[in-house]
Amino acid sequence: MSGGSYYVPATSKWPVLGSLALGVMMIGTGMVLVHGRGTLITLVGLVGVIAVMALWFRDVVLESRSGLYDAQMDRSFRWGMGWFIFSEVMFFAAFFGALFYVRTFAVPWLAGEGTKGATALLWPEFTAHWPLLSPPDSSIAGPTQVFSPWHLPLVNTLILVSSSITLTVAHEALKEGKRKICRNWLAGTILLGLTFIVIQGVEYYEAYAHYGITLQAGIYGATFFILTGFHGVHVIVGTLILIVMLFRVMRYHFSPEDHFGFEASCWYWHFVDVVWVGLFLFVYVF
Repeated sequence: MSGGSYYVPATSKWPVLGSLALGVMMIGTGMVLVHGRGTLITLVGLVGVIAVMALWFRDVVLESRSGLYDAQMDRSFRWGMGWFIFSEVMFFAAFFGALFYVRTFAVPWLAGEGTKGATALLWPEFTAHWPLLSPPDSSIAGPTQVFSPWHLPLVNTLILVSSSITLTVAHEALKEGKRKICRNWLAGTILLGLTFIVIQGVEYYEAYAHYGITLQAGIYGATFFILTGFHGVHVIVGTLILIVMLFRVMRYHFSPEDHFGFEASCWYWHFVDVVWVGLFLFVYVF
């Protein structure tokens, strides 16, 4: 490649196929939530999403290994990853905003507070409190209890904070050319991520089986699963990305000077960790 050129990737089918697979998965998920059936459609969509991710990663790795990327492409990747993470910040800001709006405005209004307190006429016996264990509409059963933040949520918080530390050690080792140290600490980060996912699954089982926290358990159940569920999906995706990075490190794909794929995965993982700290504080503690 000449010094002043700019690599333009060939037309790719992966964005379209990825969107279709994601759409199928969302349709199946909606059917499961509304009608109680559609699991097969959801699984087909999920397999499609994973397949597209794997094949798309393969193409990008092959392009990188072929020497098609230069300094200009590196800047493009950095800007692209930066804007992607910004879009994720706004994504979670919308969900946190919904939580704060419900807690600060909607629930107190229903109890008669504020300028819109006339809505208390709908359920005059309702008393505002959070977590909302007794929704104003008696036809909706709220949770029987909520999680103590100092048990599983605290354990998961310590796990994710620790994973950011281990990933930083791996990144610094890679920048110093210490590939074995990088590999070991990156593997440790992946193990922590998998542990977080398992504990989250245990927590969801406990929520449904013993705590009465379900998607039908009023606004508390809805906000709980939307916030923690979408974050859990991000942890799963981040773990898959780190697994790809581990294989690339083991195959000597990165150098101390050229490893933006690894660096971008670190950005994403640290972002996911910061979001969890916010979740721990505002979903579990306060």
